Amino acid sequence: MALDPKVITFAQGPNFAMLTTLRPDGHPVTQPMWVDADADHVLINTEKHRRKFRNVVNDPRVTVTIWDRDNPYSYVEVRGTVTGVVYGDEPRRHIDQLAEQYIGQPYKSDAIRSERVILQITPLELSRKSS
Repeated sequence: MALDPKVITFAQGPNFAMLTTLRPDGHPVTQPMWVDADADHVLINTEKHRRKFRNVVNDPRVTVTIWDRDNPYSYVEVRGTVTGVVYGDEPRRHIDQLAEQYIGQPYKSDAIRSERVILQITPLELSRKSS
């Protein structure tokens, strides 16, 4: 399933997302995130040592809710599965692009504690609300 154009617009703008993953005990955990998208995936950039990464390795089912920065009552929600993980140099370049988009400067390299990765989330279901 290709991403809905509205999801791409929301994800490629300076809008924040909430990523929900499942802990090994089954409890959901949600974190605010920077977000991006390509034509087929919602993209989340994180680090391998983070709980969210360990959660999706254990259970790849996730939900991502992205809301319009200027109108938080307008949002898209993607329920999907992490179907790929990008390793190597690309995630480091990507986090710098996201930092420029969200805070207007490169990501602080001293803030990186482990290898950066990009989670590629394939949608299974879409919900949206506009106000």
